[in-house]
Amino acid sequence: MQIALAQLSAQLQRGLAPLYLLHGDEALLIEEAADAVRAAARAAGHTERTVFVASGARFDWSAVLAAGGSLSLFADRQTVELRVPSGKPGKEGSAALQQLAAAAEPGSSTLTLVLMPRLDKATRSGAWFGALAAAGVA
Repeated sequence: MQIALAQLSAQLQRGLAPLYLLHGDEALLIEEAADAVRAAARAAGHTERTVFVASGARFDWSAVLAAGGSLSLFADRQTVELRVPSGKPGKEGSAALQQLAAAAEPGSSTLTLVLMPRLDKATRSGAWFGALAAAGVA
């Protein structure tokens, strides 16, 4: 589901989606939106947070997929945060993002938060974007 950043707080009050894709021109607004999602996640019991920054051709996408599938001994719920500074995940990243979207289930113990800069129309029409938007909130 695609919503404007201004509608995010109302959506968070209705409950957490399993996946959030935050993107836009204003880095400060994206960070504030991410803070709101993180706060809602903490309130819902997501005590563990793992952050990945996907930059460069050698980024290990399998680590992101593995993090989403495993919990530590001390946390019942976790947040996996993925930052893609370029906004272009590449071929391997596109496949990994589609797998993350397929694994996202309402009520899941893992919340996935993906942060990107402004995405152009061609990028937003990609299969990975459509999969993320369908599985969560974009």
